[in-house]
Parts: sequence; structure tokens; C-alpha cells
Amino acid sequence: MKRKGNPVTKFFVKTLGNEKHQVYTIPVFAIILSLIVGAVVIAILGKNPFSAYLNLLQGSGIAPKAKYAGGKNMLTDFSSFLSYWTPMIFAALAVAVALKAGLFNIGVSGQMLVAGFLSSITIGYSTLAAPVAKPLVVLVAMVVGAAIGCLIGWLKYRFNINEVVSSIMLNYIGEYIIAFFIYTKFVDPVSRQSKNISDMARLTLIGVEIGGYKYDIPLGIILAVLAALIIQFVFKKTTFGYELKAVGSNRKASQYAGISVGKNMILAMIISGALAGAAGASYYLGYFASIQPKVLPSTGFDSIAVALLGNSNPIGILASSFLISVIGKGSTYMSSTAGLDAEIASVITGLILLFSACGAFIREKVKRSKDRMEEMAKKERTEETDTKNVNAKETDAEESNAGKVKAKEENSKINAGKENTGVGK
Repeated sequence: MKRKGNPVTKFFVKTLGNEKHQVYTIPVFAIILSLIVGAVVIAILGKNPFSAYLNLLQGSGIAPKAKYAGGKNMLTDFSSFLSYWTPMIFAALAVAVALKAGLFNIGVSGQMLVAGFLSSITIGYSTLAAPVAKPLVVLVAMVVGAAIGCLIGWLKYRFNINEVVSSIMLNYIGEYIIAFFIYTKFVDPVSRQSKNISDMARLTLIGVEIGGYKYDIPLGIILAVLAALIIQFVFKKTTFGYELKAVGSNRKASQYAGISVGKNMILAMIISGALAGAAGASYYLGYFASIQPKVLPSTGFDSIAVALLGNSNPIGILASSFLISVIGKGSTYMSSTAGLDAEIASVITGLILLFSACGAFIREKVKRSKDRMEEMAKKERTEETDTKNVNAKETDAEESNAGKVKAKEENSKINAGKENTGVGK
């Protein structure tokens, strides 16, 4: 008898059960769950969750608003969103590269700040022409970030100092030293932030007029997407990428296999720091033009959630960073239009991270359900086979009995014929 399984379980096993695609399907499932729970929270607050989510899209230039100010439209909002998105891509890639090597670079915020500051005072305040200043801004920031990453990796390799501890300590060292220099040398007396960098060095072209509308065009977005594609290639197609993942999976086994664990750890942190430096350049010399002292950029901490959500996969990070950036960028418009606190966006981001962290649990539950369904299917096939064998045996027995009866009848006929023949004689 065929058993009927739970249709909901069957749906989830069919949707999430393919192990090859789970790297994509499970994060998407986690995001959908988090958005549903977020909608429930918004509804409890007495607001329309659909309108709130629409406001997030409108604030990021992905959906049209009802009204626009002069010189603004949906595309101008989207260009500003791209400028906001750029440092998040770099920062999440920085976290992902370290994670691949089994390291946790929690100091991305500090590396962004130091790289952005040194890049500002060396190039940002100079009188260099734009074709020279803009590439140098990125180069200086990446070198500074790489130097800090190298220090963290070397401390880990040489003295086994936990990279989480060293990177956090360097965060605060950089934060307060830079605050001292800003307040004493580079402060703007009105804003109490650092002085604005020159437009020649800024990585975002501000107020570019096209067709009567003013756009903020981020130059760094091309570099960010290109960096993601290059890192994906390195992870998938190069020996270095393989060694990096091997070290991250099992250091002892890698060492026995002849892979230089120390070298790969330091190189991973150098690359991670360089990407964090690029994030600092696109943040402080792109989206913003100055530095707020005594404040670490939240992008560096949000990037941890983005990297985990994207499974440390560069292509997945492009998608996850886009989603988190939409929530962050659109929160101000949602707050002003829907009457919700902007912190609700942080709640939604936190829910996404929470459900993403349950990815291993979801994977295990799906695997168990899949195994159970396969076991049931196997049992059903066995029962069907047994039933067929029994039926076949019964059929054979019936045919055999029928054959015997027929043979007896024929023998009877033959004997009767012989007897008749004898009587005639």
C-alpha cells in the first residue's frame, strides 16, 4: 500500500534537497523567513509591512517614489545607492577571504578608518589632477590596509595571537589616534569632522548633470564587482585559492600535505586588509568626503553578516551585500514615510543574520527528511517487488496446476481411445 507523505515536507525536500544548489537555496530560504518574521514585527507595531518594504526599495532607487525633489528621479536615487553599496562589497570580500583561510577579520572597520585617513591626508588634500589622484587614493588605501592585515596575520603565525583580539585592539588604537590628529590638525571648525577632501581625489562624482538631473556616479563600483569576479576565479581555478581553502579547512592536514600554513595565513590577511582598505577609500573618499572622529564605520561590522549570508562566496556576496545595502540605505525613507523607527531596518538585518546562522540546522533537517523519504520509497519498492514475486509464484502455481489437469485429461482421452480400440478388435 502506497503511503502518503507530508506535502509540506516533500516541497521543502524538493526545493532545498539538492546538495549542489544548497549554497544558494538555503540562504534564499533564510532571507524569505526573516522577511516574513520582519513583516510580523512591523504588523505588530501597527504598520503595513508591504508598504514598509516598498519604502525600503523606494529609498534605494529600486522602486519609484510618489514625488521627487528638483533634479531628482528614481535613477538619481539609484546612483546614490550604488555609491553606498560599493564599500559594502569590498568590506564583505575582505571578511570572506579571511574566512576561507580559517581566520576572522573583525577589524575591517578599523582598517577602513586608518586607510581612509592616511589616503585623505596624503592624496585627498593634495592638488593632484583627477586622473592621478583617484587611482592613487585607492592604491594608498589598499597598501595601508594590507600592512595592517599583514601585521595581524604575522602576529597569528609567529606568536599565535588570536586574530579577533589583535584586530579589535587595533580598531581602537586606530580610532583614538586618528581622532587625536583630526582634532589637532585636520578638523573642520563647523562640522567638527575632518576637512573635506578635494573633488579631484573623490571616488564618487557628485552632482553630475545629465538630462536635467543630477547624479552621484561612483567610480569604485566597477572595481568592487571586478574584485569579486577575480576572487571567485582565484578560489575556483588557482593553486593559491585551493591552498587557502585547504588551510582554512584543516591546518594540520595542509601542513602534512606540504602546504605552507603560515605563508597562506599571512597572505590571506594581506589580501583581506587590502580589500578593507579599498572599502575605506570608497567610503571616506567616495560616499563621504570627510571622516567623523571617534566613530568606526558600521559597514565594517555589517560586512561580517553579509559575508556569512553569502557563504563567503564572492558571487553570493554581491547578492547579499545588495540586499543589506537596500535595507540600510532605504531605512531613512521608510522611517519618514511609514512612520517607523529607522532602527527597524537593523532588526530586519539582524533577523536575516539569525536565520542565516541556522543554515547548518536547516541543511541537517532537510537531509534527515530526505533520507526518511528515500527509506520509505525504498521500503515501498521492496514491498511492491515482494508482492509481484508472490503474485508471480501464484500465477506459476496456477498455470502448473492447470497444466497438470490438462495433462491428466489428455492422458484420460488417450487411455479411453486405447480401450475403445481394444474393444473394436
